[in-house]
This record gives sequence, structure tokens and C-alpha cells, in this order.
Amino acid sequence: MSKRDYYEILGVTKTATADEIKKAYRKVAMQFHPDRNPGDKAAEEKFKEAAEAYEILSDADKKAQYDRYGHAGVSGNGRGGFGGGGAGGMNMDDIFSQFGDIFGDDLFGNFFGGQRGGRGQQRSRGIRGNNLRVKLKLTYEEIAKGVTKNIKVKKHVVCNTCSGSGAKDKGSVQNCGTCGGSGQVRRVQNTFLGQMQTVTTCPTCNGEGTTVTAKCTSCKGEGRVYGEETVSIDIPAGVQEGMQLNISGRGNAGERGGGPGDLIILIEEEPHKELHREGLNVAYELHLSFTDAVFGTQIEVPTIDGRAKIKIPAGTQSGKIFRLKGKGFPAVNSYEKGDQLIQVSVWTPQHLSAEEKAALEKFSHSPNFKPHPDKSEKNFFDKIKEMFS
Repeated sequence: MSKRDYYEILGVTKTATADEIKKAYRKVAMQFHPDRNPGDKAAEEKFKEAAEAYEILSDADKKAQYDRYGHAGVSGNGRGGFGGGGAGGMNMDDIFSQFGDIFGDDLFGNFFGGQRGGRGQQRSRGIRGNNLRVKLKLTYEEIAKGVTKNIKVKKHVVCNTCSGSGAKDKGSVQNCGTCGGSGQVRRVQNTFLGQMQTVTTCPTCNGEGTTVTAKCTSCKGEGRVYGEETVSIDIPAGVQEGMQLNISGRGNAGERGGGPGDLIILIEEEPHKELHREGLNVAYELHLSFTDAVFGTQIEVPTIDGRAKIKIPAGTQSGKIFRLKGKGFPAVNSYEKGDQLIQVSVWTPQHLSAEEKAALEKFSHSPNFKPHPDKSEKNFFDKIKEMFS
């Protein structure tokens, strides 16, 4: 099942500002909030879907990639947002912990009588890990067909000794004395509109709700250590140099049980020894001998997926462009496919023997050896436009 457009989910256009996107998400999230739709699975899925859309569109880098490449530009392994499970696999705790600022304002509190219900009250665990950026080189063949890559990533991983808690043992974790374990501090102010309630992150525990009395000796209380992990990445066919793929939840592990960051894959193209990429098209320069250009021939040329034979008609001129339909790169998220463009360069001999010079001089004054271009043929500039169109 194809994923819905993120702009459509939030009801905004591509030109919407960050503030308009935030307001739109807040409106949709409030409409389908689990506390307003108890037991309604369809509403819960729409709530998760909206959170996934906001997670992408609220981030300038991810939004730019989505605008350019669609869902393939912001997902890895065919999965998007929050742990890579798509809307159906998202974790509700992650949504509230990541976007708590949107649900914690006064207007939202007034909608639900000053409270956000059981789900909204859940505190965030630890500190979210940072995103990681990794460069990945791909050959033309891998880009054309798509490929699965297993790469080793050096990063912070969850500490096995304390399972990410950062504590020496279970008895070394206690509820925060300031917030009583909620991770939030509430304050009521009297205004000319009446009493207004604000909710802020607890300054003592930074919203975690707990404090560690004795730190884990392996990770020094961080809940994570520096290590290495092998990550499997599905690269869709047709990616381009500079494109970024976002794999949710595969970045640095968070501190003391905090959620992991994302792994951002920056695509690099490995140069081909014979071919050159121009968008979806592939260009190849064919050096043809003078005699083959005169008499015509059949010749093999390299393509992305092997070699192909093409027929060179007699009298082919230098600069002639042949097109192999569908032999270029596929477009991401589309059935469109580029072509291979072959430009002929007739090779002029640079070193001739006396006998060869004498033979050619016999024909130097022949009318057939005088240039007389066919006016019906496209000129040089038209060919350049055609080649890169």
C-alpha cells in the first residue's frame, strides 16, 4: 500500500511556513488524539500518520529531500518515521516525547480540562541520541537496479551492562523529588482571562522523571558506550549524487534510555570509466575511425547493464547522436526511465606514412571530400539541447 502525501495528511501546501505546518499538525493531532477517540484504532493510525508527516516536514533538511525525491528521500528499507515502522509501527511514547511541546501548551490543556490523559502524562526517557551522517558510494550498476548494502557504523550503542538505564542496578534509580516522577512541572497563573496553566520540563531531571544515585561503571551513567553496528540499507533504484536517505532510529543511542537518532545516508556516485550521467540519461562518446564513418559498421558500446550493438550507417558525421531508448537510469518513485545518448567523434589520423599521405592526397580535390552539410540535419546547438533534454 502506497504512503499518503505528507502535505495532504496535514492539509497544507508545499509553500507552507514552519509555523503553518506546526499549527496544521496540532489541529490534526488534536482531532485524532487517543484521549479524544478512546478505542478507535483508525483515529490512532491517523494520529500516528500525522506525527510521521510532521516529523519530516518540520525538519528543513528532511523536508527538502521529501520535496525532491518523495518518500524514498526520507526513508530507508522502505520504511519511514519513528523506528522505521511507518505509521502502523510507530510508538506512541516516542510521539509524545518528541513532540511534547506541541501537546503541552495552554490551549491543548484547556481542550482536555487541563490534563492530557494517561498517554500524554508519560514522561520522556533520557535524552535522544544525535543523528549520524554516513557517505555511501554506489556504482552506476547499483544505482540503476537498486541494491542492499550492509555497512558498519561506528556510533554510540546501548550499554549492555545496565541495558541503557545508566544505573549501577535497579535500586540505584529513584523518582525525581522535584516533579514526583512525572518529568513535568505545572504552574498556575492568574490572568485577566482567568487561570492559565503551563506545563514545563522538570529542570532537575530534564524531563526523565528519575535520578540515578549510583552510576553504571561501564558507561559512567550515560546508558550508552561507543561501539559498532552493522546496518542493512535498501537503496532504491535511481538515486542521485547528493541525495539523502533517512533511516529512522539507527543513529546514536540516546542517553539513559533516550530514543536513538536517525542514520542519514548521503549518496555519492562512483565515476564510471566510460559513461557519464546527465540526470536520468547516460552519455557515451564513441570514437569512430574515418573508414568506419565512411563505409558504416556495427559496433558494441558499453551500457549500464552490459554492452549493446549499434549500427553505424555509411557516411556518419562527427557529432551525430544515437539514442538507446530506456538504457538510462530509472527515476525514484516513478516509472520514468532515461536513455543512453551516444555521440560520435570521428577520429582523425595524426600520424600518416608517406604512402598513406599520397593515397589521401589523390582524393583531396574530389568533390565528395568537400564539406557540404545537409541543411535538413540539426545543427550543433540543437544537438546539445537534445542530448541533455
